[in-house]
Amino acid sequence: MSAESTPIPGKPGGKGRRRKPRSKGRKGLLVTAWVAAGIVVLGGTGAGYLYFKLNGNIKSVDIDQVLGSARPTKVDNGSENILVLGSDTRSGSNKKLGGGTDDGSARSDTAMVVHVYKGHKKATVVSIPRDTLIDRPECTDTDGKEHDAAKGVMFNSAYTTGGAACAVKTVESMTGIRMDHYLEVDFSGFEKLVDELGGVTVTTTKAIKDPDSHLDLKAGTHELTGAQALGLVRTRHGVGDGSDLGRIQLQQAFIKALVKQIKSVGVLSNPKKLYDLADTATKAVTTDSHLGSVNSLVSFASGLKGISPADMTMVTMPVQYDPANPNRVLVQQTKAKQIWTALENDRAVPKSATEGNATGQAKGVVTS
Repeated sequence: MSAESTPIPGKPGGKGRRRKPRSKGRKGLLVTAWVAAGIVVLGGTGAGYLYFKLNGNIKSVDIDQVLGSARPTKVDNGSENILVLGSDTRSGSNKKLGGGTDDGSARSDTAMVVHVYKGHKKATVVSIPRDTLIDRPECTDTDGKEHDAAKGVMFNSAYTTGGAACAVKTVESMTGIRMDHYLEVDFSGFEKLVDELGGVTVTTTKAIKDPDSHLDLKAGTHELTGAQALGLVRTRHGVGDGSDLGRIQLQQAFIKALVKQIKSVGVLSNPKKLYDLADTATKAVTTDSHLGSVNSLVSFASGLKGISPADMTMVTMPVQYDPANPNRVLVQQTKAKQIWTALENDRAVPKSATEGNATGQAKGVVTS
């Protein structure tokens, strides 16, 4: 599937340097809680059949029951923390999009902690690189199966090992912060959501060409289709240093463009557009049990709709390349602690925590 695009004329740019190639099919994708804004008014329309149909679309997991009480204390200061994962199961329609072998497994190659500040007027999004080497805690998955702890494993092994519950427990172990909610979206759902929105506009300051993610964009402004957007958030070899950190920088830029697009499409004045978006969104996401209904998503999304791209701070968990393996990264613990402490206390991330870290060298390649 090609993702070529004819851009609006713009200044061409060079290609980024590559690091050691990674396996094909790995990707990053994210549609955050703002996607749920498409269903905000449906609960009050009186369209009972449509309402219950949407309710039936939503998949949820009872993370609280599985994890029990051995978790960080919930901070009652008006803020909320949401773990957002992008999953890339190779089964079904995702196999065609993601490539690779249908081995029955799923991966979480994108993970972000979204901190919504008291008052719900601004948010900080912290990306956790999938290649980070961590000590994974023992955990129990939603089927009741227990999984042993493991040392020095990749962060995304938590989801592969024990699904959503183990991913949440791992993040809480790393951060010391309780996750109030969980949202997950997959390959095919991401592509359909972007298409349902009518595409997302981004500007690339350099040409991006990556056969692995089927992406071929010249420098300039593009109206990305779902397939092209998926290629953009998956690409790692076409820009920067070829690392997952560079891909994260593209993802963060795309999220801002996506939020901007959602706010501008005018779905609330178009009932069919609203329903189509809501139908696609509710099929695409898996949530924690507290968000597992249309009413809950309506309430949650209503609290987020005032956050604009300008109100979002995008950072990456501080890491450095592993001297023993340049394809892995290690947490810079002191700086990471600064970030998690700030969010726990509902404060802005200190600038000192974001300086001097490995970056991926793809910042500014994509803008909205």
